[in-house]
Amino acid sequence: MAKRRLKNKKVRLVAVGSALATGGAIIALLPSANAAEEKTPEQIITLCERAKVLNGKQQDIFDFGGHPIAGPSFESDNCNYVETNFESFDGPTEKASIDFPNCEPNATEPAKVSITWKATVAQGSGKYTATQQGAGGGLFGFLSGSWLKHKGTSDMTVKSVTAGDTENREVPVGKVLHMEFTPKMQRMTGEWRVRIDANPGSFAVNPSPEKNFVASELVEGPAVLPGAAGAAGIADGVVKPVLTDC
Repeated sequence: MAKRRLKNKKVRLVAVGSALATGGAIIALLPSANAAEEKTPEQIITLCERAKVLNGKQQDIFDFGGHPIAGPSFESDNCNYVETNFESFDGPTEKASIDFPNCEPNATEPAKVSITWKATVAQGSGKYTATQQGAGGGLFGFLSGSWLKHKGTSDMTVKSVTAGDTENREVPVGKVLHMEFTPKMQRMTGEWRVRIDANPGSFAVNPSPEKNFVASELVEGPAVLPGAAGAAGIADGVVKPVLTDC
């Protein structure tokens, strides 16, 4: 009988060990459940676009192409664009004219030329499909509105801005002249901040906590000088003559 009792005890210990092992497996699965709450920036932008309140404005589902029956419907409670930084920097230098050579074998004096130069710089747009140029209202409208608050910027619905002029220059003997343009650029960074309110739950729905998501946004575009008499703005920057050997 003593041997049988000892054997039964051993079996019970093995059973407890199996239960602990199973419990460990359950605990290991918990981080995966949390990971399910993570979203890609594109998914966060969709939540923002389909927020009930966007940048303080109450939305209608038709504002983002929704439908009360066919969908999509609201996917979040609130979204705001928050600017975090604005800076100026020099863009890439580009050749802005054709070459004007003074390379004739018998040339003895500088050549007088009238040189016309022109540069085109692409205008800013957001990173995501919902914030690209040409979009109507929605996220793009709010992003463009924030961009326009800064001095020396143009409406982002404008695809590009240009700069140009015609100047009289002299080309020394044995040299080739061309013009280069370095645009002054601006960069606005910020965040789309999305909130899904806590749900206290009901008989058929489990309660859920408040959820918050953030997607970083970045816009770059040229600094723009006012155009004359209401004309389109002109790209700001530095133009300079460049001489190279024949």
